Amino acid sequence: MRRFALFAECLTAGLLVALSILPVVTLLPALAAGCAHIRAHVDGETTAIRAFFTRAGAAYRGSLPLSLGVAAGYAVLAGDVLILRAGVPGGALVAAACVVAAVALSVVVLRAAAAWSPGAAWTTLVRHAARRAVTGDPSGSLLLVMALGVLVVVTWQLLPLVVPMLGCLLMAAVAVERRHDRHADPVLRRAPV
Repeated sequence: MRRFALFAECLTAGLLVALSILPVVTLLPALAAGCAHIRAHVDGETTAIRAFFTRAGAAYRGSLPLSLGVAAGYAVLAGDVLILRAGVPGGALVAAACVVAAVALSVVVLRAAAAWSPGAAWTTLVRHAARRAVTGDPSGSLLLVMALGVLVVVTWQLLPLVVPMLGCLLMAAVAVERRHDRHADPVLRRAPV
């Protein structure tokens, strides 16, 4: 029954994040609030909808420039892929590189959102997330790449599943960060799961 409750919270978080992301400037705060929502459920804290929006408001402080930068990065990469599909010589290789860059950007954004806590500076979070993604925990990054792949495949098959899959992606991001923290701290490594 507890696992079903976690899936229900993933569904709730996915729906709230999907609605909160609609204005593009709330990309990072919405993801951070969704990850905090999943983390709160796992830790036995409140997961009320009001708490989600309180967390999103707290995460919004200082996130506007980075949210716009991330949205612009995705827009440039998507535009490049669309232009390259028009038949530019060597376009397939460059389009593949653009997809890899979009996945890498997604991994860094997810890791930063999962590491967010009230009062944390977004620039520091993104910097640490990028470092963890490449050198600190590359296997965790690979897990997030696989979770993104599952999101893409499932959503491609049936578009309405984007909502629960978004929640599952947030859960994966939280799990990867918890896994990294557990392996990085020797005291946590000995603690029972």
